[in-house]
Amino acid sequence: MTDTTAARRPSTKRRAGDTIFLGLSTTAAVSIMVILAGVAIFLILKGLPAITSSWTEGDLAGYQNTGATNFWEYVGPLLWGSIFAALIAMVLGTPVAIGIALFISHYAPRRIAGALGYIVDLLAAVPSIVFGLWGIIVIRPFLVPFAGFLNEYFGWIPLFRGPVSSTGSTLFAGGVVLAVMILPIVTSITREIFLQTPRLHEEAALALGATRWEMIRLSVIPYARSGMVSATLLGLGRALGETMAIALIVSPALIFSLRILTDGYNSQTIAANTALNFPIATDLQRSALIGTGLMLFVVSLAVNMLARYIISATGPGAKANRGSKGRRKGGKRS
Repeated sequence: MTDTTAARRPSTKRRAGDTIFLGLSTTAAVSIMVILAGVAIFLILKGLPAITSSWTEGDLAGYQNTGATNFWEYVGPLLWGSIFAALIAMVLGTPVAIGIALFISHYAPRRIAGALGYIVDLLAAVPSIVFGLWGIIVIRPFLVPFAGFLNEYFGWIPLFRGPVSSTGSTLFAGGVVLAVMILPIVTSITREIFLQTPRLHEEAALALGATRWEMIRLSVIPYARSGMVSATLLGLGRALGETMAIALIVSPALIFSLRILTDGYNSQTIAANTALNFPIATDLQRSALIGTGLMLFVVSLAVNMLARYIISATGPGAKANRGSKGRRKGGKRS
């Protein structure tokens, strides 16, 4: 009996394929951390000379028409411009992305939903330089009349103060292009979250007499709220790092400004500023540009970490995990 049981007992010896796969997956995971740490160390070492030094005339004072005397005076307007442009893109793009995701997941016929989802995902493969050229040729002249309308009727709002640009090289046009560029990531994530809503919840709402919109409002959106927030933050991270579209469209300045319809009052972004000035910069100027890249790296990392935290803390499985922990604690007390 003992010999038969021992013969049937599965062997605990790990197979060669499992060992190889474990090693490859572990190497891949570790390499991501090594690359991330390497990028951070590079940015710190190369940007530290400009961050810690005092700037004088002939170094960076007057560089790009700015009178900054230290690194923080220089990076402040750039950081503001990056965040401001990304926020404009989020305000314009997020409602559209969520609407597209809802249409694909709950309204469109299956064939149309599949084709539309493929087209939206295909936008992620379009190079940013193509979006920049599209913004220059199409979006800028298209938005000039609308910018005049906003200035005429809403000019009392600081965002829409004049004079209105006649060329359209404004942060408004750049924000519209960025909004289109973040559509794929926000739409894809929210669509998948909407599709994960328990079917029984939707059917129960419809059985109680709810319309389709009421069912979405009462069952789908509460379930997918955390996923929608995390998708928005991931889209924000995408918009923060965009370079060429902003560099081609916007006529920038290194200032703090809320105007989005006027030439010369558009705050430059870190990514676009680095791309435009790195080839012609001196050693200290390159160190300053790398230092601004370090600031953008920190902001982007913080945004993505916040998105992941929201997913884990308020996601669909978070309540179940908290409930299971409570049951385990209750069992221990009993």
